[in-house]
Amino acid sequence: MAGRYARALFELALDAKSVDAVKADIDQFDAMMSESPDLLRLVRSPVFGAEEQGRALGAVLAKAGIGGLAANFLLFVASNRRLFAVRDMIRDFRKLVARWKGEVTAEVTVAEKLSDARLEEIKSALMSITGEKAVDLHVKIDPAIIGGLTVKLGSRMVDSSLRTKLNAIKHAMKEAG
Repeated sequence: MAGRYARALFELALDAKSVDAVKADIDQFDAMMSESPDLLRLVRSPVFGAEEQGRALGAVLAKAGIGGLAANFLLFVASNRRLFAVRDMIRDFRKLVARWKGEVTAEVTVAEKLSDARLEEIKSALMSITGEKAVDLHVKIDPAIIGGLTVKLGSRMVDSSLRTKLNAIKHAMKEAG
């Protein structure tokens, strides 16, 4: 289901020649969900009715300055009682845009917000791995990893998080003891 919605949004964005603008708005909404537990609850909770979700979502989108095709899409999803799946729709939309642009998508998880310079370092390191293909970076902040980072690039995953290293040490100590 998420794939159908994502494809419909992508095709509408292509027709309107506004793929980049729609992607920017969708990315902004996704970042807002990551930063706001209240917005995430509104999106995921079946307690809110379609009308209630639509009104609240409309206010959030207006305040964030998200309009046009992206806002109409999100409000349509809410009216169809499918807002709970919006993160999957966003993920699938990003994949379609990346394929269309010839980009590679990388998901990076860090413990705290990174500076723009650090993000550029990560992006250029990943570009050297992909053979200079453009890399679309999606950063997720998860304090539970303590430090370091995890990177998922296609089917490859590198986990250099402090949590994983501490768990490995703990496991090794149990084995030795």
